[in-house]
Amino acid sequence: MEHNAEAEACDLLMEIEHLDILEKYVDENSFPRVCLYLSSCVAYVPDPENTNLQKTAMRIFRKFNRYPEALRLAMMLNDIRMVEEIFLLCKDIAIQKQMAFMLGRQQIFLELGENVDDEDDLLEIMSNSQLNNHFLSLGRELDIMEAKTPDDIYKTHLESNRPSYGPSGSQVDSARHNLASSFVNGFVNAAFGQDKLLMQDGNKWLHKNKEHGMLSATASLGLILLWDVDGGLTQIDKYLYSAEDYIKSGSLLACGIVNCGVRNDCDPALALLSDYVLHTSNIMRIGAIVGLGLAYVGSNKEEVLSLLLPVMADPKSNIEVIGMAALACGLIGVGSCNADVTSTILQTLMEKTPKDLKDTYARFLPLGLGLCYLGKQESVDAIIAALEVIPEPFKSMATTMVDMCAYAGTGNVLKIQHLLHVCSEHHEHSDKEEKKDDKKEDKDKEKINVDLSSQQAVAVLGIALIAMGEDIGADMAFRMFGYLLRYGEPVIRRAVPLALGLISVSNPKINILETLSKFSHDSDPEVAHNAIFAMGVVGAGTNNARLAAMLRQLAQYHAKDPNNLFMVRIAQGLAHLGKGTLTLCPYHSDRQLMNPVAVGGLLAALIAFLDVKNIILGKSHYMLYFLVPAMQPRMLVTFDESLRPLPVPVRVGQAVDVVGQAGKPKTITGFQTHTTPVLLAHGERAELAGDEYIPLTPIIEGFVILRKNPDFDG
Repeated sequence: MEHNAEAEACDLLMEIEHLDILEKYVDENSFPRVCLYLSSCVAYVPDPENTNLQKTAMRIFRKFNRYPEALRLAMMLNDIRMVEEIFLLCKDIAIQKQMAFMLGRQQIFLELGENVDDEDDLLEIMSNSQLNNHFLSLGRELDIMEAKTPDDIYKTHLESNRPSYGPSGSQVDSARHNLASSFVNGFVNAAFGQDKLLMQDGNKWLHKNKEHGMLSATASLGLILLWDVDGGLTQIDKYLYSAEDYIKSGSLLACGIVNCGVRNDCDPALALLSDYVLHTSNIMRIGAIVGLGLAYVGSNKEEVLSLLLPVMADPKSNIEVIGMAALACGLIGVGSCNADVTSTILQTLMEKTPKDLKDTYARFLPLGLGLCYLGKQESVDAIIAALEVIPEPFKSMATTMVDMCAYAGTGNVLKIQHLLHVCSEHHEHSDKEEKKDDKKEDKDKEKINVDLSSQQAVAVLGIALIAMGEDIGADMAFRMFGYLLRYGEPVIRRAVPLALGLISVSNPKINILETLSKFSHDSDPEVAHNAIFAMGVVGAGTNNARLAAMLRQLAQYHAKDPNNLFMVRIAQGLAHLGKGTLTLCPYHSDRQLMNPVAVGGLLAALIAFLDVKNIILGKSHYMLYFLVPAMQPRMLVTFDESLRPLPVPVRVGQAVDVVGQAGKPKTITGFQTHTTPVLLAHGERAELAGDEYIPLTPIIEGFVILRKNPDFDG
């Protein structure tokens, strides 16, 4: 250790499995390097070792009173008890506030005791209740408060329109087009609180949509008012008294969306939605259930779960409602291994007949189970054993789904090999598979096919879900998907574009965009739908010009095909998410920390796309709102210690990996200097330009509190 060979020291101790003696040999100067090395090895070591490394690094940070760093490792381990202990150990109020911002970003909410000083301030930060105000001040700073209309996004005037023949002329107001515009309007103006369709004369616009379209259009109001709990609910309130069940249900969903990721002491969403969960009409139930699932995502709140669990056993619930209830419970208890949720879902699965399990919404039951165990690795084995009793075609899909959720983001190579094995099996059915493209085949042949196909589609997404944690794994997965697209069966080909989207969310890499662009012209309509949606996910919130141009060409290419056009519109809306200030990427703080809530939401939306025709293009396009938990502002805002915004110059550039390099290498390259608040793109890092202030956390991202540097002489 004295000769600056920290990496070798760590390797030696890893080999002899005595990492615990490392603490004695670490001093003030070497501990940052040691911990950086330990935490960057995590992705490359097998199971019990990796958590061991994180725990060692956490202990070293605590020894040197680096609480924010220790807290980040505790959040990576998803160990709530540890998080609370570190939080309460720290006696410096400013650092506690900084840690509260970190917890708020990860959507972990601690119940602090009365004896903590400044308890109200800390709770307010942790509950994200100021998120909306900070976001709007960013909008004012960047001068993008002006509301945009969907046409500003489509840029239809740039297309060379052929003269339209007959009734399909561009003047006709189609319901499908209006529905797409409602979504785009919601995505683009998300969280800005202003728009041009719904705020001035909402009812007129809502009635341009048909039944389920009204539900989604009303719910998009929640997107526009995202995170604005106090101001938002009053604007949604008037739609709760509408005569139309669909509008009512949509406004319930909107109430849930507004509360997504924001905690409020008076629990407005619970109060508004609880009466409708067992409503006589299933439409109302769906709005209330999905709304509650989004409002309390990740909170593991007993009161909410006790409302939703009875829905699954209720005889009046159709399979769609049951699926949504399971998914909502999974999102609320994400990564918590909540026993009530798992037992109820398992119970429901066992009572269903094989015919029920063939229904397309049945797939959300095992997804709810999997979300409960998100990232929990081997503690999921008991559940997988319990799934053994379910009849076959469904069993293999359910076990694959639960298993892949448990290893989400771990980069576990053995699991990926297992999933690839699943994808490569069953070639003896090839003659049936060819007939499958022929839509008119007999029903009984199709039933034999269902066996394998549903599991394979899920396995493809699983590969992406496990590999998305680290870059090398993601590149290798990208290569694998190339093979699957060429040689896989139709079912697999449909899932691959979605998996490509999941590997690089909000990170428009050229090679992935090119691949998706190729498949957006595919002859199989479902591959095309999924590829177009995946393009939206890959470019979500980046305003990427290249992507926008691709989507405009696609809109011309698919002008006569309403389904594909609908997808293109949604992708355009996602690409300009929050006018380019929001991201869907589940990783934050230097892409080290996976936000389980965001992964759950993304996964729910992508699983819905596995059956694009019946779910998204059918009646359940509200499933798109499951992307809401993943929406986060990609901004950097700096405060002084009393939490007043403090503009300082920062350098923003591409992040460089400096593990194990000698000396103090630069962490960013090719930087530009801006004044905060600034936007950070995927893979960018920021550092302060002057020495006047010291940040209280080493990773400058999101909300950072700065402290005056005592040694600075201006």
